[in-house]
Amino acid sequence: MTIGDIAPKKERKSRKSKHVVDEKAPLLPKRQDEDGGFDEFNGASFTGAVFNLSTTIVGAGIMALPATMKVLGLILGVALIIFMAFLTNASIEFMLRFSRAGKTSSYGGLMGDAFGKYGRILVQVCVLVNNIGVLIVYMIIIGDVLSGTSSSGVHHAGVLEGWFGEHWWNGRTFVLAVTTLGIFSPLACFKRIDSLSFTSALSVALAVVFLVITVGISIIKLISGTVPMPRLLPAVTDMTSFWSLFTVVPVLVTAYICHYNVHSIDNELEDSTQIKPVVRTALALCSTVYIMTSIFGFLLFGDATLDDVLANFDTDLGIPFGSLLNDAVRVSYAAHLMLVFPIVFYPLRLNIDGLLFPSSRPLSQSNTRFALITIGLITVIFLGANFIPSIWDAFQFTGATAAVCLGFIFPAAITLRDRHFIATKKDKILAIFMIVLAVFSNAVAVYSDALALFKKNPGPTA
Repeated sequence: MTIGDIAPKKERKSRKSKHVVDEKAPLLPKRQDEDGGFDEFNGASFTGAVFNLSTTIVGAGIMALPATMKVLGLILGVALIIFMAFLTNASIEFMLRFSRAGKTSSYGGLMGDAFGKYGRILVQVCVLVNNIGVLIVYMIIIGDVLSGTSSSGVHHAGVLEGWFGEHWWNGRTFVLAVTTLGIFSPLACFKRIDSLSFTSALSVALAVVFLVITVGISIIKLISGTVPMPRLLPAVTDMTSFWSLFTVVPVLVTAYICHYNVHSIDNELEDSTQIKPVVRTALALCSTVYIMTSIFGFLLFGDATLDDVLANFDTDLGIPFGSLLNDAVRVSYAAHLMLVFPIVFYPLRLNIDGLLFPSSRPLSQSNTRFALITIGLITVIFLGANFIPSIWDAFQFTGATAAVCLGFIFPAAITLRDRHFIATKKDKILAIFMIVLAVFSNAVAVYSDALALFKKNPGPTA
């Protein structure tokens, strides 16, 4: 069965009392017995599921959050981060409730149950657009951090170039090739998402390392009196500045997107009743990291905070061992993204298999298909990262649009469709609110980004 299969799955409370036949599916639950496989796997643990979901949530978006504080101010910015966490929890709760009612085991299956074949295809296409864009961005950032970049016209040295000087072996293409072959490819070969729980825990730990260093630098500068008072509220002086507030919404939406992995994690849980506590724990953990990163990142750099706060760590921090701390921040973040890569890659492979081979046998049973899809996707991502020097503008238009569909519009549409008649009046009001907020804010954000892009790159005049 592929990601798009909408065949019913048996409701289950705990897997401990069930025969191992339900646990031989590393990708998605099967409906029939299989020979061989993962007989020893009795279900993923609560902790492993939390780490996998947290790693799905915390990606490159964390680096843009301090810039949202610059636009919104600390009070409104923190309030919106918390609000988006609650809204994300509500959208995932919609997904889980309607999945149980329709006995579906995937996001594509859930959309297929509500809207038929084209609903399933639509969610698969959105996952492809979002995840391929995200993974190319991850690889570009890793190349920028380790090997440097000249995409802005000015060369910014990477960590390896700063340490060893400029050589062929620390050039961008070679470093990304080694990273792809030595790290991405092996981690992408796991057929069960629970196999990534250890690397996910390490990834979360690296995000915490980045946070601890940022907090430490901020405290040192606070004690020395070199940190100005940050702005608490947005500076709205005209309609342009008012509309610009909405440009942060795609950043906040993208920061919490994890919906495409919820079913995979739920399918492998030892006790499926734990999925809601898993979601809430992961959201609480990530929200804490997001809030602290936003506050201390903005506190550290103030109005000089860049769209990608990592770029701010390329300057003199004005404290002892500042250069060492800069390198520690950048290296820990690059390592974090390396370990996030397989978690985002996992649903990408499932969805493209479901899109291309909707009637084929399970991907876990076809090593040839599994290998070809894995190699093909990694090759596309590698080439994209090498031949597209900077895709931030494209990512804002494609990734953010697909992300808002996956995170809010699709779950809300499923609730309004209410094929199983289980949605309450409150559910439908919240669903309408999600859709209106998502469509309006993203339309304004895309318009503002397009306007800024055209102003930055004016066409030739007569």
